[in-house]
Amino acid sequence: MTWPIGPNLAPGWIAATIKEEGQARGCDNNKQRWDKMHMEPEFKEQDQVLVSTLNFNIIEGPRKMRDLFLGPFTIIKLIGKNAVEVKPTEEFSRKHAFVPVSLIKPYFQREEDKFPSRKKSPTPPEIVEVEDSPGTVKRIIKARKIRLNGKDKRQYLVRFKNQTADHDKWLAEDAIPDGNLHLRRFRASRIAEQSHKL
Repeated sequence: MTWPIGPNLAPGWIAATIKEEGQARGCDNNKQRWDKMHMEPEFKEQDQVLVSTLNFNIIEGPRKMRDLFLGPFTIIKLIGKNAVEVKPTEEFSRKHAFVPVSLIKPYFQREEDKFPSRKKSPTPPEIVEVEDSPGTVKRIIKARKIRLNGKDKRQYLVRFKNQTADHDKWLAEDAIPDGNLHLRRFRASRIAEQSHKL
């Protein structure tokens, strides 16, 4: 803390002590609020936990459609109060085994015998269209130019029928089944979009 220099030290000293007291009160208020809301995790070794997918970049698909938590994983050991070491499954064996406590939550198994009146969600019947093969193109979504062997090539992002966005593929024009028809539709839709913007 710096003290004012000069013949009249009292006003500066009073202002400095008031500022210091205000900062101390603010720190105390923050600590009280934190202590009131914060609960120490009660994890033990061999507990089953779910791990947040916040930092997982190996999961495919749109971020909105991903699961928020994966697991269950077993806690091998506790590392202080702030982290745990989990035993990763084979699928996530290359993922780091140490996880902060803020990114895990306890796993509870469903117990149907305890709650017999709780209804299970019925699995929807699988819709199968006989006339469409798995490689049938639904529509072309985007176009891009890439450079292959020193030449510019155009590729198109193709969505297939009865497939999710995870299965979209970038294909060259000659690799698209019924390419002429789908490319005409794609170009017409782009022209229509541009005319609406004007």
